[in-house]
Amino acid sequence: MREFNVTGLCVSSMHYMADTSEKIAQITQYVKQGNYFSINRGRQYGKTTTLSLLEKGLPDEYTVIRISFEGVDDEMFDNPQTFCQGLLNQCARYFTRRNLPGGEIWVDETVKAFDLFSDFLDKVCAEKKYVLMIDEVDKTSNNFVFLKFLGMLRDKYLDRNDGVGATFQSVILVGVYDIKNLKIKMVQAGTHQLQDGEKRINSPWNIAINFEVDMSLSVKEIASMLTEYEKDHKSGMDIQAVAQEIRDYTSGYPYLVSRICQRIENNLNKNWTKNGVLEAVKLILQEQSTLIDDLGKNILSNKELSDLLYDLTINGADYKFSTTDYAVGLGHTFGYIRNQNGKAVIDNTIFELIIYEHFITEKQRKGIRIDRVVSSDVTKGGKFNMDVCIERFAQHYYELYREKSKVFLEDECRMLFLTYIRPVINGAGFYHIESETRSAERIDLIVDYGAEQFIVELKRWYGEAAHEKAYDQLCGYLESKNRNTGFLLTFDFRSDKNTGKPQSKWIEHNGKKIFDCIVGFG
Repeated sequence: MREFNVTGLCVSSMHYMADTSEKIAQITQYVKQGNYFSINRGRQYGKTTTLSLLEKGLPDEYTVIRISFEGVDDEMFDNPQTFCQGLLNQCARYFTRRNLPGGEIWVDETVKAFDLFSDFLDKVCAEKKYVLMIDEVDKTSNNFVFLKFLGMLRDKYLDRNDGVGATFQSVILVGVYDIKNLKIKMVQAGTHQLQDGEKRINSPWNIAINFEVDMSLSVKEIASMLTEYEKDHKSGMDIQAVAQEIRDYTSGYPYLVSRICQRIENNLNKNWTKNGVLEAVKLILQEQSTLIDDLGKNILSNKELSDLLYDLTINGADYKFSTTDYAVGLGHTFGYIRNQNGKAVIDNTIFELIIYEHFITEKQRKGIRIDRVVSSDVTKGGKFNMDVCIERFAQHYYELYREKSKVFLEDECRMLFLTYIRPVINGAGFYHIESETRSAERIDLIVDYGAEQFIVELKRWYGEAAHEKAYDQLCGYLESKNRNTGFLLTFDFRSDKNTGKPQSKWIEHNGKKIFDCIVGFG
C-alpha cells in the first residue's frame, strides 16, 4: 500500500505523488533547446524527485548522466586534477550502478586539467546528446574549483553555439543556492573571507537561462495526489475543497503539502476535511523538523534576513521583490520569500506562523511585559469571545504601558497584541496575518480557534475619515472571506487629545457587524 512521503526521493509505486507531468514537459523543452540552467529551491522542495522524473521522461535520443555532490569527499575539490577525475568517476559509476552500457567511455586517467576535460568532451559528445544533471551542487565546502569547471563549460557552450567542438546537450545544476550565490554560502560557512572590493555575487554561469517553471504544487496537482489516495481508501473526502485548503496554508511547498497529508492519515484518524487540514497544521507547528530548524537557524545567523522578515511580518513593511537585494535574495533562496505581484511576501502561512512565534518569543525574552488574560473570560461557554479578548487587551495596554514613550508604543503596538493573544489561543488555535492586506497602516489578523475563525483588523488612528474608511476596508475583506462579523482594533497616539482609556462598541456597517475598539496612548 502506498503512503505519503516527506523524506528523500518519491517513487510512484511506493508513494502518493502529485501529477507534475506539465512541469516535466516544460523542463524537457529546455533540454531539447540545448539550454543550460539551474533549479534552485528551498530545502525539501521536491528537487531530487523532479530530476528523477525528468531523467525517466526524456526521449531516448538523450543519454542522461545524473550525479550528486551529496556525500562527495572534499578532496575531490582540492584542485583541477582531483575534480576532473572525481567527476569522470561519478559519471562512469552512474552507468555501472544502473547496468547501462557506455560507462567505460567516461574512464580516462589522462584527464587531469580543465583544458584536457574540454578536449575529452569534444570527443565523447560528438556523436551522443548527453544531458548532465548534478544534484546538491551547493553541498561542497570549497566551490572555487567547481566554479572554474563551470567556466570551462561556459566556454564549451559558446563554442558549440558557434559551430566549434562538442559538449553536453544540456547541463542542469540543482541545489538550494544558485550558482551566483555559492560565494555567499562560503562566506556564511566561514570557508571564504571577502577581500576588499570583492563582490558577494559573481558567476561564470551567465550562459544559463532563467528557470521559470513554478515548482510549487498547484491546487490541481495537490488534487491529483488526493485522487490517487481516494482510489485506494475511498474516504469520501471533498478532494477539491481539501486540496484548496492545503494550498492556502502551504502555497504549494511540496514538503508541507505531503506533511499535512501524512499527519491527517497517520495522526488525525483520516479526517480529510478542512478542519482536519487545520489540525494537521497545528501539529506541524509543534513539531521539530529539519526544515523548521533551518528556518530558525537562518534567522539567528543572518541579521539582514532577520530584520527583513521582522519588517514583513510584524511591521507590515512594503518591499519590492528584488533578488539583487541581499536579504530578499537570500530569503528567496531559502524558500521563505516569494514574489507576489512584484512585492516580497512570506512564502506560506506555515512559515509565517513560525516566524511570528520566533519574534514574539524573542521580544518576551528581552522584556516585553504583558499579563495573560483569564481564559474563562475569553472562552466562556466553550466559545472564543474575541470582543472580550480585545477589551481585556485594551485595558492591560492602558494600565501597563501608558508610562512608556510614544515612539516605543508606535513601534511595538502590533507586537503587544500578538504577544497578548498567543497564550489565549495556544493549543486550541493559531493566527496569521493576511499578506495581501498587510501595510504600515493596516494588517488583517485571522485567528483560527477550534472550528471558529475571527478576522481582526489592526490599525493606527489617522482621523475620523480614515477610521470610516477602515470600516469599509474591513467589510470588504469580510465579504471576500464570506464572513458577517469582524473586529477593528485601533491604536490612537494623540496623547494631547485622548485620555488613553479604551473605547469599544458594536456597530452595523454595510450589512456587517463590527466590534470597534480604540485604545490610546494616555
